[in-house]
Formats: sequence, C-alpha cells, structure tokens
Amino acid sequence: MPNTTAQPDTTTQPDTAAVLVGRALLLDMDGTLVNSDAVVERLWREWATEQGLDPDEALKVVHGRQGWATMAALLPERPMERNHAENAVMLARETADVAGVVPIPGAPEFLAAVARVPHALVTSADEALARARMGAAGLPLPLVRITAESVGASKPDPEGFLKGAAELGFAPAECVAFEDSEAGLAAARAAGCLTVGIGPRAAGLSPDLAVPDLDALDVAVTPDGHVRLSRRRSAAAV
Repeated sequence: MPNTTAQPDTTTQPDTAAVLVGRALLLDMDGTLVNSDAVVERLWREWATEQGLDPDEALKVVHGRQGWATMAALLPERPMERNHAENAVMLARETADVAGVVPIPGAPEFLAAVARVPHALVTSADEALARARMGAAGLPLPLVRITAESVGASKPDPEGFLKGAAELGFAPAECVAFEDSEAGLAAARAAGCLTVGIGPRAAGLSPDLAVPDLDALDVAVTPDGHVRLSRRRSAAAV
C-alpha cells in the first residue's frame, strides 16, 4: 500500500529548495491568501493605545490568533468575559473596514490551481469576517471552512487544523498547511502537518518550505491526486 503521508521530497535540500507532497491543503487567510495588514494594524494599534500598551509590541502578538486570545495574552489579569465582549466589537469593526484589503500576490492563480485539490480555509476570523475579506480581495471562498465559530481554542492550539483535516477526510500528516504567523505555524506543526510559510513573518520560523508570496510557489497536481509544492527557481529569497 503506498504511503500517502504528506512529506518533503528528500532528493532536494531543505527550506527554499524543498518540495512538499501532500493529499490536501489547509489554508490560513490573513497574511496567507489576503493581505489585511493595513486594517489589522490600524484597529489593533488603536485598541492597544486605549489599553495603555505599546502598539508595536501588541502587533507582535496579534497575527494568527483570535482577538480574545490576543487580548488575554496582552492583558493576562483581565476577566475573559471582557475579552470576549471586546472581541465581538473588534470583529464587527474589522468586518466593516476592508480598506486596503488585497490579495496576496499570486493568490488568485494559486486558488485556481488547487480548485480540484481537497482544501479548506482554517482561519482565526469568524465567518462574516472571512467572507468580507475574501470578497474584498476578490478571492473565492473554499467550500470547507474552519472559522472562529468552529473551534473552542485559538491558534496556536491545533484544533482548527485537526478539524480541517477531518472535514476533508484526510489525516493531518497527509495535509500541507499554509501559514504566515508564529501562532499559525505552531498550530499546524502541533496538528502534524507539513508547513508552507508565506511572507516575512514566517521566513524566520523554519517552515518546511518558505516563499515570499504565492506567486513564488509552483503547484503541480499528479495523476494520482497528490499535490506537489515547490519554490519557483526565479523567486527571490524571502
């Protein structure tokens, strides 16, 4: 019986020369498919300032987590009920503010290339925010979506990736996860997935394959249904 576990191609060197092979893809949204940094930084800088926190330090924690988890990390003594209440307000503001939300370079072409590959969105956004940002970026929503409503724990907990793999009908080890943040990559690794790191935040976090954006990624679907991922030779270093 053939081994269908997602795996690096050991005929190549690690990292930028890596070739990853899997059966299914688990895709983060913000920083991976959609560049929402403008609105995230705008709203979270404002929130941090209101709390008397250093906005630059706060932004080091924001990416990849649900809002309430970010608040809990930054203000650990604060009641969780207040974090959830403020997160609801933040989600509503983020959903209404899509100014500057654009696709990551290569995202439309990438999603077209994997349209027939089993794939799921695994995001810390809720359903409304996912629809708003993917719509603003002009990207199609994957049919399978694991959003904030789907899980009880935020990244870096692996719950979202485990549920995404289960929804697609594959073991996590057969899946390749795409992420841009420290929390997201930690969650994917804990779930047992191989990882593609997108952009500068991920570059120093030792993903199995690092690319500056999706335009730098080659995608090939084999006749037996595996998806083969590699860095384009012409792509610049992250």
